[in-house]
Amino acid sequence: MLGTTEIMLIAGAAILLFGVDKLPKLARSAGQAKKEFLVGQAEADLAAERARDEARRRVEGEVHAAEAATSVNGVGQPTVVPDPQTGAPGPTSVAPPRA
Repeated sequence: MLGTTEIMLIAGAAILLFGVDKLPKLARSAGQAKKEFLVGQAEADLAAERARDEARRRVEGEVHAAEAATSVNGVGQPTVVPDPQTGAPGPTSVAPPRA
């Protein structure tokens, strides 16, 4: 923790380095930089929240689609899932004939 003596030394060094007329401008620009940083951080937080919500909705949709694909449709037949390699409806692998 900084004591009174250390703060006075830092203030004196700042006056010597920047001059009395430059210190208010320096403090003002530091305040503006902090404000811009906080605004940018808030925007990044909102963008991250939107991305998380979008990913959550996409995963829920995929889970719902997977559940629908494995359930039995209204006719009593299982839902036909296309073959992932050929895109043809239903399974395309055929068992070899028995000898």
